[in-house]
Amino acid sequence: MDADLDTLCIAVYCTADDLLPSRPANARRRVSDAEVVTLCVAQALMGIPSDRRFLAAARRQLGHLFPALPGQAALHKRRRRLAEAIEWLCGVFADQSPGAADDLLLLDSTPVECGRSLETTRRSALADVAGYGYCRSHSRFFWGMRLHLVCAPDGTPRAASLTGADRPEREVALGLLGRTLVGGETIVADKGYAGREFEAAVARMGATLVRPARRDEPAEPLWLAPIRQRIESVFYTLKDLLSLERHGARTLENLRARIATRLLALAACVWLNHQLGRPSRSLVAYVA
Repeated sequence: MDADLDTLCIAVYCTADDLLPSRPANARRRVSDAEVVTLCVAQALMGIPSDRRFLAAARRQLGHLFPALPGQAALHKRRRRLAEAIEWLCGVFADQSPGAADDLLLLDSTPVECGRSLETTRRSALADVAGYGYCRSHSRFFWGMRLHLVCAPDGTPRAASLTGADRPEREVALGLLGRTLVGGETIVADKGYAGREFEAAVARMGATLVRPARRDEPAEPLWLAPIRQRIESVFYTLKDLLSLERHGARTLENLRARIATRLLALAACVWLNHQLGRPSRSLVAYVA
């Protein structure tokens, strides 16, 4: 079996078609929910945020898999309506990957910029939930959201949350870890998660927090850079190959659906790579 976009689409479609509930027959609905979910994953992998341009490309590249395609408005509405199903399917693929049982977890967050002009921050439909945050990697402030992610070293998403950029990272992280930890895990994070109260809360959950030492702390004997680089690689994959920063969303519901689609694409690729005996975080073969 070859690792390509067609194989991934077939795997996503078969899983979604088997697990998603069937909807009442509708003479106007020619495309099933499983097909819509699969098209959304293909759109993320093809790196085309515009629905109109994606549907034009899908007719040429995916026409042999999809005898019928939804219109631009239909794809937009049904993707938004299927946001919860997409998030659930991401968990299904993650649970079937070896990373679901890994007791070493990586914790971090990354900016999801939603606008740059002052007028956008005032008039955008995201104004009530987005906020200003600081990106240490680029040494700049941004306006938008943050994607908080807990993943296994092989890239399997274990928990994710999309919040305003001004929300405290440690506060969001405790909620994520509370949904993920079962006891005995080791959490590798960066210096931004330093704090006695945070470390004590993680310890009460039965886990151990490991992070680089700050300048005012004694140096740790552990060399965490190679492990920390893995979650940076996961975020780079989301931004570069899955166009996380070019989401094109203008409302919270659409943003949530588009981010969930990218996480589903990541989880499905990691799962399929394990099935094919390939490096788990190698997605180049699936990018059209």
